[in-house]
Order: sequence, then structure tokens, then C-alpha cells
Amino acid sequence: MYQRCSDNRSTNYRLLGYLCRAEDLPFFMTPDFQPKFTVRILTLAFILLQGCASSGPQLDLPPIVEKQRIQDLNHAILNLGDDIDASEAQRAARISIKYSHELARQYEITSSPIMHNLLVNLGLKPRGLCVDWTTDLLSRLKQERFYSLDLHWAIANYETTFSLEHSTVVVSARGDSINQGLVLDPWRYSGELFWAPTLEDSGYVWKPQAEIHALKRELREDREQRRLIR
Repeated sequence: MYQRCSDNRSTNYRLLGYLCRAEDLPFFMTPDFQPKFTVRILTLAFILLQGCASSGPQLDLPPIVEKQRIQDLNHAILNLGDDIDASEAQRAARISIKYSHELARQYEITSSPIMHNLLVNLGLKPRGLCVDWTTDLLSRLKQERFYSLDLHWAIANYETTFSLEHSTVVVSARGDSINQGLVLDPWRYSGELFWAPTLEDSGYVWKPQAEIHALKRELREDREQRRLIR
């Protein structure tokens, strides 16, 4: 359940995907609290309750509902720029909606995203972490070789204590940044695609994947340099 992570500021613990400073954890969730078995039971019970809060994805939408969602997403993509090709917007919308449903079936999703993450980490489900959704949806969309649309990998919640680092696909007009684009997030509702303008996606500050990876490299190099100085 816990993985100890040492850094130069304090002793940190990775708890089921969350990076927690030891001083921020309630006393009954610290690794030093005895018995440790109680910690595991309380933590697992909390996550199971979170999983029970969702009845799982509804992937077999009535055709008229699915058609309307595709039309709505198509309009949202077209609104990203005047030069977006209408047929490309339609294909991107259709693939994003339908392929998200297909991925949910492949990942064997029957519960909430957090609960499914736990099952994947325990080896009880094949895939379905947000990075899996992003990898697979982005790969599928790139097969279309859009010329009027750009596809981005975005990351949010990096360096936050009590939130999972999250990845998603962002689509934008060609040449635009992720901040001018549209978040396409199939993980959030277990295959029922969520979309919103990037800057209007409440609770998430999206950054380009390359920017976050560069920041992580700098932090690793800084920690290594400090270790050598000691």
C-alpha cells in the first residue's frame, strides 16, 4: 500500500498513487502506526466505498443519444477554429466517442475510475489507468492523419499532494496550443467521454506532456546534484 519516497525536504509516502508527506497524513494512516494491518484495511475500505459510489459506465447508449453526443462534440471541435475541416471534425468526434466505449470494454471496466485504478495496480484488471486511455485514444486519432487538427498529450495535477497526476488527450486547431484546445478525457467517466475547453476544465491545470517531463528531469538532476554535494 505504502511506498516510501525520500527527498531533501521530508519523508514522503506514495499511498495508492497519491504522494503524501508523512506530516500531512492522519495518524492512523501513517506507516509507523501499529498495527499496519489496520492501515491497510481502512485504506482499502475507503477506496472500495469510492468505487461503490459509481455504478460503472453505461456504454450501450441508445443510438439517438450517441448520435447527439457525436454531433455535440463535432460542433465543439469545429468551434476551435475557422479553418478546421468539417469532415475531420466529424471523424474526430465519432472516433473519440465510439473508441472510448470500445476501450472501456477492452479494459473490462465495471466500476469507478479510482476503483478501476486500484484493480489495475493489484493486477486484477489488464489496463485502464489514465495513461492507458490517453495512449490508446491518441494513437487511434493519429491514425487519421488530420491536417487541420493537432493532437496533444496533456498532464495535470503534477506536484499536487492529494490528487492523482492525470493525463488526457487535447485536440486543437492546427498550430494552436493545448490552452486553445478541447480536452478529450475518456478516463474520467469510465469510457463515457468528457470534453471541455482546456481552460474551462474546472479543477485541472493542463500542461503539455513535454513540459512536465522536462520539469521532472530538472528535479531529478537537482536531487542528484544535492546528493553528491552532501
